[in-house]
Amino acid sequence: MNDRAELITIGQLSRRSGLAVRTLRFWADEGVVPAAGRSAGGYRLYDAAGAARVELVRTLRELGLGLDDIRRVLDGSATVAEVADAHVAALDAQIRALKVSRAVLSTVSKRGSTAEETALMNRLARLSAAERAQIIEDFKAEVFGGLDIEQDRREKVRELRVELPDDPTPEQVDAWIELAEMVQDPDFRTRMRAFLELNTPAPGGATPPGARIWWARQVVETVAKARRDGMHPDGPAAVELVSGMFGDTDRAAVLRSLEAGIEAGAERYRLLVALVQGRTSAPEATAELHWLAAALRAAG
Repeated sequence: MNDRAELITIGQLSRRSGLAVRTLRFWADEGVVPAAGRSAGGYRLYDAAGAARVELVRTLRELGLGLDDIRRVLDGSATVAEVADAHVAALDAQIRALKVSRAVLSTVSKRGSTAEETALMNRLARLSAAERAQIIEDFKAEVFGGLDIEQDRREKVRELRVELPDDPTPEQVDAWIELAEMVQDPDFRTRMRAFLELNTPAPGGATPPGARIWWARQVVETVAKARRDGMHPDGPAAVELVSGMFGDTDRAAVLRSLEAGIEAGAERYRLLVALVQGRTSAPEATAELHWLAAALRAAG
């Protein structure tokens, strides 16, 4: 009788724990928190150990563990630490997947994408690391392959990696989607190849006339200041500015180089690569490049 007096009914346990009776019944049926006995009327009865077990199960369920994992902890086949470690890894994977989903949906919202575009972006965002690397390698092979360039430049191209980190930000996923679409576009590859052929010095050769627009930021910074000062690209001040920047250089060749880069989208490509890699980069300068092109045309 004393042992019986220490038992409580499932209704009492429900009130003490705040858990629904149906939840306690389910846990008992699943063998997670079995009853210590039955009352004369057939109601489940629980002892102090059962009540404590209920609190442990409740805690583990609130942390997201399934009943199978909880059962392993309770029967001693796994420790709480072991199960928690596995669960952390699973949660990390879920969080990464959710971040990718959020980034894709954000991009769809901003672009007003169609269902077909949405499916493509989702596929690009969820590619494996090996699949993403292959896209970049294919692009490099077609655009840079066969270029007559110095060995050190060839090594830099070979070592170029554009990899999403294990835990990318939404901005990085967004940039990767745009970059992957860009580098797989045959027209972009053709334009980029033409741009590089105009702007990449051959081994032992002179630097092409327009190359320093792309490889030295001083030109862009000078133009940015001119724009901030309100200088018009076809005015006399712009002509003087262009003369000072390029001197006796063949301006027609410089303009061809500049227009090839603008048409290719080289500046956008540069920025997207930096965003995906998580590098600090100079702001996109497409507007400055268009201004400079207009100034070069006006200068004749």
